[in-house]
Amino acid sequence: MSNAKSVSFETTLHVRDHCLCLAAQRAARTLARRFDDALRPLGLTSGQFSLLTSLNRELPPSIGSVAALLAMDRTTLTANLKPLERRGLVQTAIDPADRRGRLLTLTQAGRLLLQSAVPIWRDTHRQIDDQLLGQSDGVALRAGLRALS
Repeated sequence: MSNAKSVSFETTLHVRDHCLCLAAQRAARTLARRFDDALRPLGLTSGQFSLLTSLNRELPPSIGSVAALLAMDRTTLTANLKPLERRGLVQTAIDPADRRGRLLTLTQAGRLLLQSAVPIWRDTHRQIDDQLLGQSDGVALRAGLRALS
């Protein structure tokens, strides 16, 4: 048996009630499940929706710029792109300005799917704002989250 002192249960409760990281992780998982459920009829997850949205630009973005926007490392982004590429929603091409780089483009199918997904996203957000947060709390929460990131 170890002689190390154990952490008190009071400390456990304090962490549960005060830890920003834990609260953000729990909220993120809860929100992701809610959006996953809403987007499921389109065969999308909330993460895939965010990824498709991040590609909706006039000029094809680089993998690095999309990874930075989504706060993801390039390896994770590449893994998340694969199912979207297999579905024909996204194309990856060599960057003509830097042959080592890759540019990402939404295909026509990807744009159509995104067009179908946006109203679902809006409705889900409206429900969260109306039922759970209220408009002013939602604005304050978004501002706080942006400040943290």
